[in-house]
Amino acid sequence: MNLNHILTEKRNPQTLNIDELSSLEIVKKINEEDYQVPQAINKVLPVIALLVDEIVSAFKQGGRLIYIGAGTSGRLGVLDASECVPTFGTPAEQVIGIIAGGDKALRHALEGAEDNKKQAIEDLKAINLSNKDILVGIAASGRTPYTLSALAYANSLGTVTGCVVNSPQSPMEQEAKYAIVAESGPEVVTGSTRMKAGTAQKLVLNMLTTASMIQIGKVYSNLMVDVQPTNDKLVQRAKNIIAELTGVSPEEAAESLQTYKTPKAAILALLTSIEGDEVHRLLDKHDGHLKKAIGEAMEQQIKD
Repeated sequence: MNLNHILTEKRNPQTLNIDELSSLEIVKKINEEDYQVPQAINKVLPVIALLVDEIVSAFKQGGRLIYIGAGTSGRLGVLDASECVPTFGTPAEQVIGIIAGGDKALRHALEGAEDNKKQAIEDLKAINLSNKDILVGIAASGRTPYTLSALAYANSLGTVTGCVVNSPQSPMEQEAKYAIVAESGPEVVTGSTRMKAGTAQKLVLNMLTTASMIQIGKVYSNLMVDVQPTNDKLVQRAKNIIAELTGVSPEEAAESLQTYKTPKAAILALLTSIEGDEVHRLLDKHDGHLKKAIGEAMEQQIKD
């Protein structure tokens, strides 16, 4: 692989003397470079939005969002996928992160794993990738053999593919249907793509999952009404959300949460006259969209 033409492998002219600077001067340089990341992402927002629409469509048809990558890119995909469960109450299999080298690679550098093209296909077969799913490959260079192989295999199945890369005119950009090319530029330390490139990737992945979850009704206003109250902090967050949206006391919020188990159901019950199983039935009718469920309940009350 010729690294000379890869944007993220070029030397950064702004940091040629970084090894001669004080600690404060070094972190200032890093901060100045990081400012370029949101600007790079701003240029590709339209394609991010198109991929979000595809993800939403897949979710509605029982499909999954699957991230795949190696090294830092793979770890970021696994991170974003794992955080969807507690934040949005998604099933663990709805958003999946796959990293070259498996779980061991999350903690240990297995750099050779990124060259294994056959393993990428085996990893996707292991989760039964289908044309109902969305596969998003992540790689700073856009040339990682493992990830490129995964995209090619997904395309052969008719799976919608996307990629998040940081260098233009890469093979992954050509392979993916939706190519998100966030040109974050040369790194502060040449080739250390865990820095600006990794930051750009994390911001994009946050957008993909968060926007998709909002679109399928996991958020009411700007509150995570499907948060899973699985520890003390999240239980308190759930109570606060219920109290914030309904105006009840903390004690009433806690009681309703205990009765209905989820913030969304508790809020619907408190804001309407609906009780018992009817609460969950109405939410299911509207695919979990709390605002739509409240609207129907309010409309019925006016008629009555």
